Amino acid sequence: MLRVAILGAGRIGKIHAANVAGNPKAKLVIIADPYGTAAKDLADHLGCEASLDPVAAIGRGDVDAVIIGTPTDTHVSLMLHAVRKGKAVLCEKPIDLDIAKVDAAVHEVEQLNGRVMVAFNRRFDPSARQLRRSIDAGEIGDVRQVIITSRDPGMPPREYVRHSGGIFRDMAIHDFDMARWLLGEEPIEVMATASRLVDPGLAELNDFDTLMVQMRTASGRQCHVNCCREAVYGYDQRMEIFGSSGMLLNENLRPTTVRRWSKTGTEVRDPLLNFFLERYAEAYKAEFDQFVDAIESGSPMPTTPHDGRQALRLADCALESALTGRAVKV
Repeated sequence: MLRVAILGAGRIGKIHAANVAGNPKAKLVIIADPYGTAAKDLADHLGCEASLDPVAAIGRGDVDAVIIGTPTDTHVSLMLHAVRKGKAVLCEKPIDLDIAKVDAAVHEVEQLNGRVMVAFNRRFDPSARQLRRSIDAGEIGDVRQVIITSRDPGMPPREYVRHSGGIFRDMAIHDFDMARWLLGEEPIEVMATASRLVDPGLAELNDFDTLMVQMRTASGRQCHVNCCREAVYGYDQRMEIFGSSGMLLNENLRPTTVRRWSKTGTEVRDPLLNFFLERYAEAYKAEFDQFVDAIESGSPMPTTPHDGRQALRLADCALESALTGRAVKV
């Protein structure tokens, strides 16, 4: 039975806490969040202890693993504190917004043989996993191109954007990780453009709401990523993998597969799932299951701090490209 502490009681913390509470191989021991009554409210709901002190929660003798869902600028300190205490860690992305700080943290984790998994939940989505299995089985031959579309249903709150690290490091970082995973090779060059088509006021924050990125690997494989903070028709998540022997396509999910015909509409379907909480509910659950299994079996973590570092590096290169108008070597 893996005894778990949840650090952070916001929307991500709530997802992780519910998945821990529902896993028969895990026990939710404590939820820690220094702000208000969030930890107590969630702990009362799930039947565990609450604390205002994440550091103290890490040090408890009855905690084997921690899940870090706190603000990004606290990830490194909490992760390293847990590793030094011999605790396993599932840390939300990004590890940090500063690549030098991430490099130092990754080095220390490796030196201490820390058991750390970075929470790139989309790798654990059932459809995404099937794409990877199909590629590995050779169903489409050699991968030539990966095309990723990722559009949110609406702009996040301005205060969130202010501290997010920007669209490249906050939103598109998931897509950079998926690109690496599906290409099967590291991108070596990045070219990006970015615009403020939804909210021109983002200029005050040196951020953007709409972007396109092109990447290539050493062998010439290509990836195209397009993101936008606002899609009026819902949460748009699609991937296409084109190979020498065929193509794989991952479509959006809807509440049902029912289609309707009437005088007012033809082939009308349910709207897309609302946002990432609904769209990736199964992915979050599978992510934690894989974390538990890796600890139980002693096998390598399925997503590592190195993966977190590489995705952040691609985000940094894409931002540099968008600002300079030049291709950037990774």
